[in-house]
Amino acid sequence: MYMVAGLGNPGKKYDGTRHNCGFETLDILMKKYDVTLTDTRSKAFFGKCIIEGQKTMLVKPQTYMNLSGDAIRGLCDYYKIDPENELIVICDDISLVPGNIRVRSAGSAGGHNGLKDIIAKLGTDAFTRVRIGVGEKPAGWDLADFVLGHFSGDDVKLAEKGRELGAEAIERIISGESMDKIMSRYNVKQHPVKETKV
Repeated sequence: MYMVAGLGNPGKKYDGTRHNCGFETLDILMKKYDVTLTDTRSKAFFGKCIIEGQKTMLVKPQTYMNLSGDAIRGLCDYYKIDPENELIVICDDISLVPGNIRVRSAGSAGGHNGLKDIIAKLGTDAFTRVRIGVGEKPAGWDLADFVLGHFSGDDVKLAEKGRELGAEAIERIISGESMDKIMSRYNVKQHPVKETKV
C-alpha cells in the first residue's frame, strides 16, 4: 500500500499559506478520488482509496510541520509501509519558483524542517518526495513569516498550477512509471524565474 503524506500545519489560520502546499496538493487527490480523511491514528488524519490500481492512503499529519515525523513513523510502523518503495511526501520548497515542482526518490531535507523530522524519525532519507515551489524568501524577511504567509498576485495561480503538477506526478509514481522518466518530465522549469511578490 502506498502512503501519500501532505505536509502542513493544522488549523484554519494556516489555510492557504506557502507552508501548507503539501496539504493542498493532497486536497486535489482527495477531491479526484472522493476521499474524506475520517480515520485518525498516530497524530494524523487519513483516508484510503485506489489510485492507478494501487491501494493508497492519503495522510495529513496533525503534529505541526516540525514534528511531521511522529505521524509518518507511527503510520509506517502500524501499516507496514516500506518508506523506500511506498512512501511519498509532499512539501513546499523555497528554492523553486511558484508553478515549478521537483521529484526526488531520496536526499537531504534541504533545510525543510518537516522533511528533517521525517528523516530523523524514520532513520532514512530514502523515500520519495514531491516538492512544490513557493518562491524564494525576499531579502530582509524572516523565513517563518514568509512560509507562513499567503501567495499574492500572479503567484496565486502559479502555485495552484504547481499543486496540480504535484498531484499528477504522484499519480505517475504510483502507476509504476520509472522515476527517471518522471523526474525528466517534472524537474524542469515550467515558468520563468521572476521576483516573488509579497
